[in-house]
Amino acid sequence: MNKGLLSKGQEGLSRRELLVMVGAAAGALASYSDAAKAAEQSTIAVDKVGPGEDIFTYIRREKGGFDQTLYQQVVGAANDFKEGDRAIGAAAVDEATRKNARTLLANTKIGDLYQHPLFEDDLQRLIWQTTDQAQYAKVKDWTMGQLKEFLLAEPEARIKGIMNGLTSDTIGCIPKLMSNEELIVLGQKIFNVLPGTKMGAKGYMGARIQPNSPTDHPEDVVWQVFDAFSYATGDIVIGTNPVDSTVKSVAAVEQALKDVVDTFKLNETIPWCVLAHIDVQADVSEGYPGTVATMFQSLAGTDDCNKIFDITIEKIMKYARAKKGERYGLYFETGQGSEFTNGAANGVDMMVLESRKYGFSRAVGIELAKVQPRGAWLHINDVAGFIGPEVFGSREQLVRCCLEDIAMGKLHGLTIGLDICTTLHMTVSLEDLDWCQDQIMPANPVYLIALPTKSDPMLSYLTTSFQDHVRLREKFGFKVNDAMWDFYKRIGIVDEDSKYTVNYGDPLWVYYQYRLAKGETRSKDAVYAEGRQKMQEVEGRGVDLATGHGENIWDLNPQLAAKVKGLYDDAKQSLWAELTPEFVAAIPAVVPVRTLSQDRNDYIAHPGTGEILSPEAIAELERMRDSWGDDPPQGQIVISDGLNAKAIMDDGHLGPYLEEMRRLLADAGVSVSDKNILVTSGRVRAGYRIGEVLFETSEPNSFRGILHVIGERPGTMHHAYSVYITVAKGKVWSEKKIDHDMTKLVSNVADTALPPKEAARETLTIIREIVGKEVNGSRRYRT
Repeated sequence: MNKGLLSKGQEGLSRRELLVMVGAAAGALASYSDAAKAAEQSTIAVDKVGPGEDIFTYIRREKGGFDQTLYQQVVGAANDFKEGDRAIGAAAVDEATRKNARTLLANTKIGDLYQHPLFEDDLQRLIWQTTDQAQYAKVKDWTMGQLKEFLLAEPEARIKGIMNGLTSDTIGCIPKLMSNEELIVLGQKIFNVLPGTKMGAKGYMGARIQPNSPTDHPEDVVWQVFDAFSYATGDIVIGTNPVDSTVKSVAAVEQALKDVVDTFKLNETIPWCVLAHIDVQADVSEGYPGTVATMFQSLAGTDDCNKIFDITIEKIMKYARAKKGERYGLYFETGQGSEFTNGAANGVDMMVLESRKYGFSRAVGIELAKVQPRGAWLHINDVAGFIGPEVFGSREQLVRCCLEDIAMGKLHGLTIGLDICTTLHMTVSLEDLDWCQDQIMPANPVYLIALPTKSDPMLSYLTTSFQDHVRLREKFGFKVNDAMWDFYKRIGIVDEDSKYTVNYGDPLWVYYQYRLAKGETRSKDAVYAEGRQKMQEVEGRGVDLATGHGENIWDLNPQLAAKVKGLYDDAKQSLWAELTPEFVAAIPAVVPVRTLSQDRNDYIAHPGTGEILSPEAIAELERMRDSWGDDPPQGQIVISDGLNAKAIMDDGHLGPYLEEMRRLLADAGVSVSDKNILVTSGRVRAGYRIGEVLFETSEPNSFRGILHVIGERPGTMHHAYSVYITVAKGKVWSEKKIDHDMTKLVSNVADTALPPKEAARETLTIIREIVGKEVNGSRRYRT
């Protein structure tokens, strides 16, 4: 696009950074690469195992020597089945193969696994460097079967005497040999406590309050915190996922959270965090000193995938060292599947890749311990189930994944919590989540996510409500961190006997306590009247607040329960909705194209098909490109149904954005194609492929861009869409390597969330930032 005309725009504006994961926690559409799609049906058969045969003797027998691919496949085949491993090409063809692979693995020595990494990169080398060699020497001659028996038979103290000598590959292989019941036994043995707290101790299970807002409105965020406190829920961190990851917006939310913590005098008890990219958080800390407590980042299990997340080992270590002398450290989120959804699994199964993230975290913890006088404050949130059915599709698999990850995290010495969650395009229901929680809790994760209801108002997925925490504490006898429980007593949510008071489930009461702590002189009635007005405004913006309860104290009140059920039902309808012929015909200068998805079911079950353009689509795009001759436009608008066609078709959504966007670009002197390309069954990468076709012959050093409007995950009242902004020079488009690391995002666009015309203005600002700086990555530590 036109550098001269656009380079004078504001700097730093970038709506939620594209985080495909892990959970993440940032809500981007999950998808996988062409390479992963090609591997989707690739499975391995292991027909027979000789007496005492291990993985390496089996490979030599089959291949005549060592073979890295077969090694990765056999190790992967030992996993319980998950769809993601099949996509990677590391899944057993049947149960007989799975049993045989486990036998081979059980016979394999730890030292041999150490000498043969499943994938070697800088992260693997870091894991080697931070593996305790004295402890490794104790176990290197053990077989994996012997290690399993040791872990199940021995007490915590003996396990902690060897576990730092295990590499992440070894730890990632342990759950392959264990049943769910054995994983629970292991989870019940190992406890890694955050310094100066009870979080991570046996019998304690806390919460990360997740007060997300569709518009990053500070009042939405703060009132959800009051709501959590009213259910005596929240102790490890108050962490909100931002829609807008600009420094100014993140700082505003950080300041609002800091105010709550300061007012209640909880600075030594609970940190707060806005889960923007770690570079943005650092910029906020620099520009607004004292507003950032703990710092967050999503991690991946390979260097290649971490590059897509715009992080390196050295960058994270710099941030760890920068925490010198501070109370709070770093907070990481992980989750099985993020590597394969980004085409960066390198043939390694999802469980070992997840274990490598914990090895990364363990190494960071070692670095933090050098600079934090009261001990390293680091914890992990495993976001299991966030990506979708391409990773795994059933409630049983969700439980299995959580139990695996708890065991691996604890064996790495980590304080690990869970986001027991599901996207609305999975088959896991609201009721299923309760069942999953009950299966997982005996393994004693350190904490769970906590929302007013199970439905996140911004990320559009299902997880744990405040009242789920109440139910689980009641059923399993779990405690909240002592210092935070004392606070709940202080504000009158629980009494001196730890029983809930009449103020339970009343965020107005918490707001009243907040006002009193600020020196309020008005009457209680006046404060309550003000609070009720604020609550109405919050709920009017699409953020539900839980109040009171139903038949049991852990039940939502009936009206709110009915509303949540309605949103769930609407989400399922939105998921299966298709663009109507009438809507398509009404789009000006429309050019309809399709991906390889045969129908809606194929699109949802096989995400990769939605990334690849059909031959007919490519031919149509080539005709369109050829019609431009020697004067191609600088930009192209693409529209896709995504996972929510209603978001595109709702009145007042698409039209105002297109109209304002075209006006702004024209005023800026940017030429844009007069055609609107409409993709049926389109995912994010389909937009990249369109740009590669259209701009592959463009002038190599001139900017060209794709604005891809796509329906977001359903699950809220907003029916929101996102705009993926990809701007690059012609030579980059011609190389056909465009991916998420080159893309910025404007999200949550709807007439009831981020208004479409405002989204258009933000889109232009982001284009100016990209073109003006000629960068797509970190604004802070460049690698």
